[in-house]
Amino acid sequence: MPYDIHMDVKYKPLELVDAGKLADDCKEKWWNQSLCLVNDCVTRLGVFEGEFHWHKHDREDEFFYVVDGTLFVDLEGRTVELKPRQGITVPKGVMHRTRAPKRTVVLMIEAATIKPTGD
Repeated sequence: MPYDIHMDVKYKPLELVDAGKLADDCKEKWWNQSLCLVNDCVTRLGVFEGEFHWHKHDREDEFFYVVDGTLFVDLEGRTVELKPRQGITVPKGVMHRTRAPKRTVVLMIEAATIKPTGD
């Protein structure tokens, strides 16, 4: 499945971040957009349906927070199911993949240096 990943930062400090409108307007199956920078981190909005590939990040942790839908985070040996208002941090170096059986909206917080598709 092709991924539609936007690394450009959409909002500057003190600009209103309208994540709800971005998510509502998204028609892609697997899309994410960098929203804003917070210190050395980026906040990203994702709309997921389907599954991402297995990967890891050698230098960066990654936090996933479900806004709407259900997100499965597959780890080696177990799967974590996230419902709305739940999140998980995947530490650097841990193999993982995310899956969404239906359209799911997710906020991610990660180092601005991260390569979303993995190292």
